[in-house]
Amino acid sequence: MPSTSVFLRRGLRLEYATMGWNVIGVGVLAWSAITARSVALAGFGLDSLIEIAASGVVIWELTGVDDGGRQRRALRLIGVAFVALASYLAVQSSVVLAAGYHAHHSPVGIVWTAASAAAMFALAAGKDRTGRALDNRVLRTEGRVTFVDGVLATAVLVGLVLNAAAGWWWADPTAGYVLVYYAVREAWHIYNE
Repeated sequence: MPSTSVFLRRGLRLEYATMGWNVIGVGVLAWSAITARSVALAGFGLDSLIEIAASGVVIWELTGVDDGGRQRRALRLIGVAFVALASYLAVQSSVVLAAGYHAHHSPVGIVWTAASAAAMFALAAGKDRTGRALDNRVLRTEGRVTFVDGVLATAVLVGLVLNAAAGWWWADPTAGYVLVYYAVREAWHIYNE
């Protein structure tokens, strides 16, 4: 079995890969959200910012001395970010649905969310395995965050495709509610474990 240092390096590589993907994604998603006026893409872009912050927290935790309190603070920071995302998306999706606002089609958003789903599921699996090998709760929790990011990418993808293919304008803000559900669920898990 590989040594702890091998797993630590692997965990750091996974976090840096996640962070890099999401830094690029924030730019792609911001541009796509603005041009398509899509709540779902904007929400997914905000989720990417949270994922960047969560990866930063895990990098901070993996490179420091584990004093127990450090892990609790790291997990709480991730939880706060999820609560903020859920609050924003609940209000924004409700306003868009109530106003009957129709988002435009976003081919770039469709391609990016499809690629993001595949990347996030692969990264999440690696983080879970590595976190278990290290017995590191923060890495495993952030692996769940990455898995949720993959689920959210899939939900946004479905909303974008339904809007583009079937003209179901309401699928875009409805995908925002899927993000709200998962964000609240993850914050609940973080604060109640």
